[in-house]
Amino acid sequence: MRRHVQAVLLLLTGAAVLHISLLSQVYLRYVKEGLRPFLVASAVLLLALGVVAAVRDGLPFAARPDHSEPDEDDAGDGDEHGGGDEHEHGHDHRSGPRVAWVLFLPVLALLLYAPPALGSFTAARETDNAVARVERFDPLPDADPAPLALSGFIARVQQDRDRGLAGRTVLMTGFVTPAKDRSGTWYLTRLVVSCCAADSRSLRIRVHGAPAPPADTWVAVTGTWHPGGGGALGTAKAAVAVDARTVERVPEPVNPYQDTTPLTP
Repeated sequence: MRRHVQAVLLLLTGAAVLHISLLSQVYLRYVKEGLRPFLVASAVLLLALGVVAAVRDGLPFAARPDHSEPDEDDAGDGDEHGGGDEHEHGHDHRSGPRVAWVLFLPVLALLLYAPPALGSFTAARETDNAVARVERFDPLPDADPAPLALSGFIARVQQDRDRGLAGRTVLMTGFVTPAKDRSGTWYLTRLVVSCCAADSRSLRIRVHGAPAPPADTWVAVTGTWHPGGGGALGTAKAAVAVDARTVERVPEPVNPYQDTTPLTP
């Protein structure tokens, strides 16, 4: 890859990262919110390196250095010492494998059409609800329905020996993941990230009593705990499921992931 192409790639990469991290909140599809300052700093550094490279290589939009014409003696000396060969040798070093052009594709994707956040395709390949152990549960909000994060619902179903969910109507938000069986149920899902989308884990609650919207649709589900599965509420074998009363479509949140496993929305 020629050196001036490297400069353009640095500038475009810096601009793309700056666009998704500073000028918008698209970065939340890929990393957790706390990493935003590091993305902005990286983008600024890439832009600075791109400008330096552009000036060095004399790109059309950069100031070109003033090259004076060599005198005849200098030209002759250059020929005697193989100046032409040195020029060719240097030119060869400025090129590289053509496959390097592929590096432009992810950069253009971020600038023109940023890939969406992970969804049901990822969640369908995980079955564990990774919820931390909770020593003590605070009382549910007095509101009816009580707003609750998926992690909070799962933790209370499996760990709350006081059965705080018994008889309570809750409101939870997530996206739709189809069930692999033919039970007529589906999953309300959220993905949890510790650092970025690469380490995501799924939180899934089986939904009974409502037809499944299309996969990846974001919905707000109002309902009560669904008994079944042979386990009592507040035990590890309790069914992580809800009997839906209402299912309403909602816009995808700005941050589609949950950081770690909060128990409240």
